[in-house]
Amino acid sequence: MKAQLNHIKKSYGTQEVLLDASLRVRDKEKIALIGRNGCGKTTLLRILCGQEQADAGDRFIAGDTRIGYLAQITFPDESCTVYEELLKAFAEVRHLEQAMRETEQQLQEQADEKILSRYADMQARFEAMNGYQYDVEIRNVFFHFQFEEADLQKKLSEFSSGQKTRIALVKLLLSKPDILLLDEPTNHLDLQAVEWLEKYLRHYPFAVVLVSHDRTFIDHVADEIVEIEYGKTMRYVGSYTHYTEAKKEYLQKNHEAYVRQQQEIKRLEELIAKFRSKSSKASFAQSKQKYLDRMERIQDVRADEQMMHASFSSGRKGGRRVLKVEHLSIGYDHPLAEVNVELMAGQRLAVIGPNGTGKSTLLKTLIGQLPALSGHYAFGHQIDVGYFDQESAQMSSDKTVLDELWDRFPLSTQTEIRNTLAAFLFTQDEVFKEVNDLSGGEKVRLALACLMLRHDNLLILDEPTNHLDIPGKEALENALQAYDGTLLFVSHDRMFLQKMATRVLDLGSGAKVFDLGYQDYMDHSTEDLQPSEIEKPQTGKAKFQNEKALRNRIAKLENMLEEAEKDLESLRELRYEPEFYQDFKKMETLDADIDDKHNEIQKLMSEWEEKMEELEGK
Repeated sequence: MKAQLNHIKKSYGTQEVLLDASLRVRDKEKIALIGRNGCGKTTLLRILCGQEQADAGDRFIAGDTRIGYLAQITFPDESCTVYEELLKAFAEVRHLEQAMRETEQQLQEQADEKILSRYADMQARFEAMNGYQYDVEIRNVFFHFQFEEADLQKKLSEFSSGQKTRIALVKLLLSKPDILLLDEPTNHLDLQAVEWLEKYLRHYPFAVVLVSHDRTFIDHVADEIVEIEYGKTMRYVGSYTHYTEAKKEYLQKNHEAYVRQQQEIKRLEELIAKFRSKSSKASFAQSKQKYLDRMERIQDVRADEQMMHASFSSGRKGGRRVLKVEHLSIGYDHPLAEVNVELMAGQRLAVIGPNGTGKSTLLKTLIGQLPALSGHYAFGHQIDVGYFDQESAQMSSDKTVLDELWDRFPLSTQTEIRNTLAAFLFTQDEVFKEVNDLSGGEKVRLALACLMLRHDNLLILDEPTNHLDIPGKEALENALQAYDGTLLFVSHDRMFLQKMATRVLDLGSGAKVFDLGYQDYMDHSTEDLQPSEIEKPQTGKAKFQNEKALRNRIAKLENMLEEAEKDLESLRELRYEPEFYQDFKKMETLDADIDDKHNEIQKLMSEWEEKMEELEGK
């Protein structure tokens, strides 16, 4: 056991956040903390890493356990370069490296057996700590988080807050703590970076505890789910998909056990009442009463089923052609993409692509917030456009929630406004909260309420699920699936994309349009097919030949890996030969050969993993 929290309680003033929370972290476990916004997930992480103290309960951390938490990583000196900052994650390795260089100097002056032996020990330790690879590792992780080589030499002060967060995450991953704590790690990442992070965490050699509202990310990383509900924790072994079914089963069995126990309690109470006054049965009644007093009562556990009840609908039907875009060049000081697409009524077009390819820029251009660089676009007959993005959702106002919505829709009655707010979980005194005091998630809900009351027949949505918890995302998905209009949207939430998209516009592949759902498109895009080819299913013969070639390449890679590992072992053995350990120059050349062989193995291994994933997906 690396860490353990037992029966944790935590309050902030009169607000009780955690009532009875427990968490156990073992070696190599991947745990996801889930629950509604404000349920105490981040609080539990902060208590685990020692940043906050619990009001009650026990905290145990194994003596030599290192805990890494993103919020703990700060940049006290932002005048240093990114590379200098990331090197700090390898302080121990670099200290050993410096000691080796100093020993090498001694060997040049005096080839003493003791010095040679000490140097050999240092080399073995350095290699075990992956010392020959740390520079490669820095670049490997850094570049997967949407940075370039030139960024390594830039000062930290030159980056935005979102970029600094990503740099801090890179540093945290490179430091490899025994327990890695991540709070919403997919924020500020595009889909490619998220998918890379998933693979990294799945193979991370130590424990991970993460908080996320990204259901696909949780499903791909976590092998245990800990849910916080009503201040208490419940543990479910397995993925997020398994958790959704396991929770239903647990609630059903718990309720059945509760009903059975209540029936037994009623039977015992009736027996006790019947025989208590009879002297011959008094001892019997007394024994039953003691049994009843000692009985551990089952609580009828209820899930927190509070849910948004949004209902989007069109005020009028509108024309069959919703939008036509021809040679539309989008961007700021230079073009990011040229888009050609036709959107018909009822379609749901997802705009995807890496960060910086122009997804949000396209939406802003279509609603008139940005000018087109060239080209043309036109909306169809009687098309009413509703727009949502995170910037407009983070509204600022000293009005109450009730007044804000009513002022925007003055022709609605108070009852209509109150019912709409209730549908978005603003009830009782919550409608009198000042808009400026709302959390990010609450502001998103209020913005969605405004959008719902407009009754537009085309909704253009930019990251609509950001700041929503999992129940909020599922409620929005249900509402949009029932919507009778047309959708054009950007999202990094893969489950949302899978449920919503009927077509895909990929700005990362040259702004091409694919008449496929998101998952079907992703299954095909990994095979690097052209749009025209995607519409034609692979013949059985072609599919067989493709799979055969893939298996042959995998077999060849496995043979090459086996040979390379044998070569590496042979090179390592040479370190103990007098010809090498007594000759500094030869030892230096040998170290370089070992380093090259490491790189060769890493490259072969990366290709083997890619081919295996491709084969498993067939």
